[in-house]
Amino acid sequence: MKVWSGRVASILSALFAASFANGFIATDRRVFGGDRSPLTKNNDHSEAVITPMSVVAKTALYMSSPESQQGRSRRPKKTVQDRTQEEAISLVRDIIQAAVDAGPRAAPARTLQAYIALSTTLRDFSPLQPPGKSAESFSTPVAIRKLFERMGATYVKLGQFVASSPTLFPKEYVKEFQKCLDATEPLEWSLIKGVIEKEIGPISKTYSYVDKTPLASASIAQVHRATLRTGEDVVIKVQKPGIDESLKADLSFIYVASRLLEFLQPDFERTSLSAIAGDIRSSMLEELDFEKEATNIEEFRRFLLDNSFQKQVTAPRVYRESTTRKVLTMEYLKGVSMLDLESISKITDDPESTIITALNVWTQSVMTTPWFHADVHAGNLLVLDDGRVGFIDFGIVGRVGEKTFKAVSELSVALAAGDYEGMAVALCNMGAADEEVDIKKFGNDIQRVMENVSQVQPDVAVMGMGNGSFQGTVNFDEDEVTNVLLEIVDMTENNGLKLPREFGLLVKQMLYFDRYLKILAPNLDVVGDTRVDLVGTSAGSIPPSESISDAIIV
Repeated sequence: MKVWSGRVASILSALFAASFANGFIATDRRVFGGDRSPLTKNNDHSEAVITPMSVVAKTALYMSSPESQQGRSRRPKKTVQDRTQEEAISLVRDIIQAAVDAGPRAAPARTLQAYIALSTTLRDFSPLQPPGKSAESFSTPVAIRKLFERMGATYVKLGQFVASSPTLFPKEYVKEFQKCLDATEPLEWSLIKGVIEKEIGPISKTYSYVDKTPLASASIAQVHRATLRTGEDVVIKVQKPGIDESLKADLSFIYVASRLLEFLQPDFERTSLSAIAGDIRSSMLEELDFEKEATNIEEFRRFLLDNSFQKQVTAPRVYRESTTRKVLTMEYLKGVSMLDLESISKITDDPESTIITALNVWTQSVMTTPWFHADVHAGNLLVLDDGRVGFIDFGIVGRVGEKTFKAVSELSVALAAGDYEGMAVALCNMGAADEEVDIKKFGNDIQRVMENVSQVQPDVAVMGMGNGSFQGTVNFDEDEVTNVLLEIVDMTENNGLKLPREFGLLVKQMLYFDRYLKILAPNLDVVGDTRVDLVGTSAGSIPPSESISDAIIV
């Protein structure tokens, strides 16, 4: 059988194979255990057993099990009258706790904002428009995306969750919510200054200079350049005032609504709606605690130091004395995007080694740390002026437990051999199936998707300059990563399979790296090149570079 040589397959292959070599160190403390269910039946393969890594996958697994099927056929449908007193008390307790968490001031303000957002959104599609303006054609995904953007921080974050979870949400919503940008108008400096001084005291005691014009302004925080009194260049990430109250109010409402819906319609419990809402609430509220992000950064820096990567790769140094739950002060890293081939070529004469270094280090972090950087888009992966690779923004991290790695180990063998039916079996072992899967058809579909991935090429533009020279740029359509991932999800779901969200997060990062490789190392043989170490076994795999400074992490 012909071996498929695409980079994504190679990365996946070695990454999952390495999960065994490294003893499954990366674990998710919230792993569900003990679930066993046959997923596939095929003449050439035994029944597959999995332990899912997400609430949705767990629910789908239960629904596909023989016990569940028998239960649905033999037991009468559960109604609200079947609820016990303990279940009712639990619901009331959750409602009271949500109200306490939200606070007395948040709910009225959010209700008013919701009314304004809804009326404005409806007006966009109304046939009654002012002179010179025509109504937009109605689309449910577009309408909901606009409503989310107008509802503020919580719903922008929720929209981003939808955009990054193609294994959970319909394709049209995932694509539309890619437009749900986390960028807002900056707040006045006086408001940001008030937060800083409330958290760490007078600005003059910590910083000799703060740029009042922000580098960036997002829904939850605003970032400013500054200089410490000791002379170091830093950036200050400042949480916007009042954002914690509105976020807690919104997330508590979403959670309580899901709990109430499940209570009134017990059949919905099989979808784990409230469990998903609870997970979303927990993960989003974590983003309000900048000390947790600071810990993520420090753990990654320790990982670099322990593996002797600090001369090739870095992450911002955190200044703990001027960091709190609402203010994060960290080193300013000056660099360029991994997509900027022209600028990278001015920094180093070996861009290929640079991207190999980034890939090797990220892969080893997946293998040997409890979490991995789950947002390595071009803005978060830099080539610094001194030649090092810089990882920034550790607000989004992913966790993949050992049982998921174990379930996908078969995938590495099949990928390396180009065995598409073997890949189909491996994916069935990792996901949850609603029905018996046709392995041969699934394998053919995988082959088609893999061939499409390998055909994706960068856009090359050449422009004539005024001095008679030419300047070339290499880039990718930002939607390409999403489209490829959606195609993979569609393929699996069309074959009756539901994959856990963690798998989607991993694949998305690999697609980012595939894109960088096509720009910086178009002729690289990921499997055959000895500089590429996708099993994460030694620090010696990092290629040397003469342009790298001798600076070390302190």
